[in-house]
Amino acid sequence: MSKVRISHLLKMKQAGEKLTAVTAYDASFSKLFHENGVEVMLIGDSLGMVLHGADTTLGVSIDDIAYHTHAVRNGAKDAFVIADMPFMSYPDPDTAGFNAAELMRAGANMVKMEGGEWLVDTVQHLTRQGIPVCAHLGLLPQQVHVIGGYRVQGKDPEQADKLINEGLQLQAAGAQLLVVECIPSSLGKRFSEALDIPVIGIGAGPDTDGQILVMHDMLGMNAEYLPKFTRNFLIGNDCLAEAVQSYVAAVKNGSFPGPEHSFS
Repeated sequence: MSKVRISHLLKMKQAGEKLTAVTAYDASFSKLFHENGVEVMLIGDSLGMVLHGADTTLGVSIDDIAYHTHAVRNGAKDAFVIADMPFMSYPDPDTAGFNAAELMRAGANMVKMEGGEWLVDTVQHLTRQGIPVCAHLGLLPQQVHVIGGYRVQGKDPEQADKLINEGLQLQAAGAQLLVVECIPSSLGKRFSEALDIPVIGIGAGPDTDGQILVMHDMLGMNAEYLPKFTRNFLIGNDCLAEAVQSYVAAVKNGSFPGPEHSFS
């Protein structure tokens, strides 16, 4: 696969071509994913749970994300790499800029932050500093204690409208991608129709512009719990490369996610 840039992802949305994303944490897997058709890799703060064995993502530090971003970039020089801004690394625009710069120096093309309207000033600040931003709405794992657990968001019309409005505000502030997590399929479709930037879903139904999964879920490595919105793509395939190709093909042809992976 050739070098992936944000302009490439925007053209995919405009052409109606689904984009694929997966979390990655090291050089070996990032190389595997990129060579088998995955356009976007996210160094997620999910590493706190899938690599460190914690119950939440809250213990992950900027140093943790930077370390794994460097490894992912070394494995896939031409991939589009997004690095998560972990818990309390962006309480204000200046702190966010300082921490985001560290992740960009480690090899990220873009940083991702969880939150809505309150992040508008921070998104504007980072964009002015030349740091591309991916916003994240819906279920926000860093706010799990505030929202009372891992619950589907945007089910009532008022909350759904609020989320759409926040997406539009973040886009206007300069965000160039949006991740939406654990929302009804109908709301995922509304996001992709309302926003000009690519919308990547996880548990957001089949009508977002792309899909992202945690690699451990996609490969059936999280044996204790498989979220409703994921699928073990290693089943029916003989090796990791075929599993990745199967995931990419299923997203591209619209067979994943299906109704069984989505929320109403």
